[in-house]
Amino acid sequence: MDRIEKSKEKFNQLFGAGVTAAHAIDPDFQDILNHIIFGEVFYQGNLDDKQRELITLVVLVTNQTLPQLKEHVSAALNVGLTPVEIKEAVYQCTPYIGFPKTLNATNEVNEVFKAKNIALPIESQKTIDEDNRFQKGLATQVEIFGDVIKKMQESAPSNQKHIQEHLSTFCFGDFYTRGGLDLKTRELLTICIVSALGGTESQIKAHVHGNKNVGNDKETLITAITHCLPYMGFPRTLNALACVNEIIPEN
Repeated sequence: MDRIEKSKEKFNQLFGAGVTAAHAIDPDFQDILNHIIFGEVFYQGNLDDKQRELITLVVLVTNQTLPQLKEHVSAALNVGLTPVEIKEAVYQCTPYIGFPKTLNATNEVNEVFKAKNIALPIESQKTIDEDNRFQKGLATQVEIFGDVIKKMQESAPSNQKHIQEHLSTFCFGDFYTRGGLDLKTRELLTICIVSALGGTESQIKAHVHGNKNVGNDKETLITAITHCLPYMGFPRTLNALACVNEIIPEN
């Protein structure tokens, strides 16, 4: 199949058959969109459709492009993602974009779930409690980044140590330890989130190391960032790829 036929097949798989209202009004633009996203980008690299839709969801949440988010929640269900996986991907954005934007996104997800008669609330994926969230969060950080985390905490100025503690308890304790998505998936989604934010090259580089440490190789990172391209544009895509190449040079 050529890219046009591929785009039709993939679009129908994700969203169902038929011509959208947007295509009827802006046919040339929609053809460009469909052919590049669903005829080319979806077929590049080593990710499956479930991984691709999870990446799409977190980039749309990060960008706060909520109408498109609703459409892709339905697409995510259509390719076999569970409500738990969808919710956990959205929750994973929180430490990087803040609660208000994540709440905006969860409201949109809940509307889709209600329309599809998916019971709410989704079953809890919490694995920590007040007594162990720091220890479990720190252990997860060390698993991803190594012992450099403990050195960072020890070397932080006394008036900033609370930031390092929040990073361990909130980002990694409250979110990374949750069920529903494994560590490799959470770390892959995170590099897509921070890439979509823009101006976060230091964090991208750190998460290139983290992804490498949990088993996501360079091909996977390139594929994930390429999948983000239609949603975050070339400048942020090229910046993210430059970070990947700096940390994992070509042989």
